[in-house]
Amino acid sequence: MNDKTRPSGENHSGETCRVCGGDRRIGNSFGLTTTCPSCHGSGYRVETTGFHDVTKTKASHYRSNIAPAAAAKPQWPTTFEGGQLAKEIRDSATCTEAVRAKLLREVIDFEASHGQCTQTFIKKVRKQVRPHPSP
Repeated sequence: MNDKTRPSGENHSGETCRVCGGDRRIGNSFGLTTTCPSCHGSGYRVETTGFHDVTKTKASHYRSNIAPAAAAKPQWPTTFEGGQLAKEIRDSATCTEAVRAKLLREVIDFEASHGQCTQTFIKKVRKQVRPHPSP
């Protein structure tokens, strides 16, 4: 390709580029030169349609942004010790419904993070569930 031939696939008018003046390169005040951003180095003015379509056409752009369904949390403890403790919480006469729900969720979360209920955790929960001895 010599200096006067145009790259194929581009629509050019017969006029020279207004930015580079047909030199195909532009320079800045630091002495650096680069390809003309207007004609892309052809030296001829590119015919523009006035509208540049930037529509995303990849299939991945059409996916919905719905997050995958989260795994359902267990509603009851899975270990034997956790089940026993949950029954004590459920059958407690001194706890309010809100406290029961909070303690039951604590037992389920503790099992999920530790694998089983430790004796220390069981004692801590039982202190909250059992009635306080009257002096």
